[in-house]
Amino acid sequence: MEVYFLCGLICFGLTPATLGDDGQVTFVSELSSKPAQKLSKYGWYGNVRLQRFHIPEETAVARWVFTVTKGHSFHCAQHNVTIHIRWGAPPVINPVGSVFPNNTLWTPCVSLKLPVTSHSSTTFNFSSPAPGDWYIAAHLPEDDGRIEQKGFPSCSYFFQPQLSIRRAVDTPVLHQGTFLQQTVAPDRPARLKLYVPEFASSFSISVADCSSEEEPHNENCSLVFRIGSVSLQEEPLTVNCSGIECSATLANPPWDAWLQVVVESNHDNRTVAFSIVSNYTVACKPKSVGLTVDDDFRKLRNNSSSTNSTSAGNSSTAAETLAFSNVTASLLTPLSASACVWNIPVLYEEVDVLSLRFTPVNGPNVSVTDTHPTLLSYPLQTLATGGTLNLQLTLNTTNVTLGNSSTVVACFSPWAPVLELNNSQPCRTALFGGYIVHVNTSVSKAVIRLPFPQSTTWYLTLQLTCNSDCGNTSVVSVVPEVFISACVEDCGKYGECRLLRSYTYLYAACVCKAGWSGWGCTDDSKAQSYRRQLTATLLLTFSNLFFLPAIVVAVKRGYITEASVYLFTMFFSTFYHACDQPGVAVLCIMNYDTLQYCDFLGSVCSFWVTILCMARIRDTFKYTLFMLGALLLAMSMQLDRKGLWNMLGPILCAVTVMVTAWVYRGVKRHHCYPPSWQRWVFFLLPGALCALIGVSVFIFAETEDNYYYTHSLWHILVAACVVFLLPPREKSRESSGWSRGWNWNWNWNWSWRPRVCGYTLCQSSKDELCTVT
Repeated sequence: MEVYFLCGLICFGLTPATLGDDGQVTFVSELSSKPAQKLSKYGWYGNVRLQRFHIPEETAVARWVFTVTKGHSFHCAQHNVTIHIRWGAPPVINPVGSVFPNNTLWTPCVSLKLPVTSHSSTTFNFSSPAPGDWYIAAHLPEDDGRIEQKGFPSCSYFFQPQLSIRRAVDTPVLHQGTFLQQTVAPDRPARLKLYVPEFASSFSISVADCSSEEEPHNENCSLVFRIGSVSLQEEPLTVNCSGIECSATLANPPWDAWLQVVVESNHDNRTVAFSIVSNYTVACKPKSVGLTVDDDFRKLRNNSSSTNSTSAGNSSTAAETLAFSNVTASLLTPLSASACVWNIPVLYEEVDVLSLRFTPVNGPNVSVTDTHPTLLSYPLQTLATGGTLNLQLTLNTTNVTLGNSSTVVACFSPWAPVLELNNSQPCRTALFGGYIVHVNTSVSKAVIRLPFPQSTTWYLTLQLTCNSDCGNTSVVSVVPEVFISACVEDCGKYGECRLLRSYTYLYAACVCKAGWSGWGCTDDSKAQSYRRQLTATLLLTFSNLFFLPAIVVAVKRGYITEASVYLFTMFFSTFYHACDQPGVAVLCIMNYDTLQYCDFLGSVCSFWVTILCMARIRDTFKYTLFMLGALLLAMSMQLDRKGLWNMLGPILCAVTVMVTAWVYRGVKRHHCYPPSWQRWVFFLLPGALCALIGVSVFIFAETEDNYYYTHSLWHILVAACVVFLLPPREKSRESSGWSRGWNWNWNWNWSWRPRVCGYTLCQSSKDELCTVT
């Protein structure tokens, strides 16, 4: 859980050659590392090892070192470790090529393949990385479905990422309208930064007065400047300059953000001096709301009261008309001279973990016009990036009839909005792409889902577009619903949404069942049919009925305690497997964890009491070991019920007691014990063979595909093993412990002989004949 962080500051007294300084900015180096984690084969996103790194502002170079080591020295198959890298949110991956849910949009991230030897490592370098959180995900190839029992040796691989960066601490700031003199050399680029305020519609950068000391009469600048950072999915804007002047203009730049500007020389042996200036245009400031904060709460109260009165009066049509008219009236007030959008305030509500909801303050209906776009903003914090961002846009045609040629166009974009929407305008800002949505009379509802959205402010721009003239319909009403959910539609019928954690970061993913797969468990290409699900349930449950012969044999031979343990095991194993099924053929009579605990406990206790019964020790010792073993097993099952030694330990202890008792009897009687060869041939050897085959099937043969019949075979073999191994009734059993005084016969006759001061009162079987006079 510990993160190691080293920061080395470069001293100013060192020479520039020693520092690697470019003469204009000072760099410091920082190194961060995460502990090694064991990799898993990919079956679902929970098998991915996710690491998060933070890259600060003004980072010039970033270098990752990925190391994979083997945990064991014995021979393991050759595997490739897949490493995914993404900025701003965890990587959305699809290693098995499954189908994503409908309306789910995602962009592939950068992936690396690392062949694994005993110790493998690779590096990944890039310049001008985007500041913020970067996420590294690593996993082994697709899971082959084999069920590995916990505690047995297996091939293990450990993954450790390390990050080294070179960060500038005194980057020159490019101010609005102020020229800045800079010099670049082939090995010394100029690094600057500039701030883009909110509501900026465009900005430009101009380079002028280029000159070279080597060629003073050459008026060719031969410069290349890059605007923005590298996010791997989006590249910075690159401009090649020629002549003594050069400029670049960006429309819809990122709002409220610092941008890096790197200027390089195109010539290998020229030092170029130049002047650079930046300008931005703020043409879309919204109308000022003033400083009266109570107005916002008054809108919330009015919205809440109108909703309550509507539900009480059961008048949905009137409520929609009222909401539409109120919003329209508030939006159609005259815009200020600097405004070009209708800006709608949005309420931010935290519902639960990875569950957020955004609601327009004036009500769910939002008016959209053909003259100016309507803008809504949705800020997403880092803690919200582990879920799914959902946008549902519905056209309200209750009060307004929209023409066939009219369409409401929506652009959902990060970092900055698109302020001009039409049928030909792409939904893309200067440096980042967006997602476009259309609703009209034929398609009145549109949905998009974005798994693991980036941590920034998302903007929804709405505008009514018409092919020619919108006519009388210049204002329409739409209902934008934007919310964060943990998973896509809660993973559907055949999936379960699980909350995952990587240190302090939370994210969610779907784990699918019954052969279904995909990000939202909607891919049915390998889905199990209902008949197969029902067959698996019946086999795994009814195979436990093979314990009935073991129970009957135990009762007939007088082993009542052992029979009770077998009955307990049969009952809870039956209903545990009925509840453990992945599909719809499921029956749970109580909590799943309770059923699993009782099944595991009963299984191990069955081995324990059977082997101790075979030892034929005194009842006092036997029942003491029964109780002591049951208590210790209950404790160990609570600690780790799937551990290897929870089953192997009690079996070895019981076998040790049995072998010791048999050796003692053999030495005392001077012949082998048990003395009958029929007992060995017809009972002990078949019972041991059943146990050996059952354990081999349980440990080595089970996979996810054949589990329902291999595990059913395990039930049958264990029950048969008990039938063969239970010893016959002792001819002269010493009565002691709780069973003293009981005489249980198969004809169900029983009697009770009381004990007085440690002695048993005997009853004479003779009949006394008395003569009455």
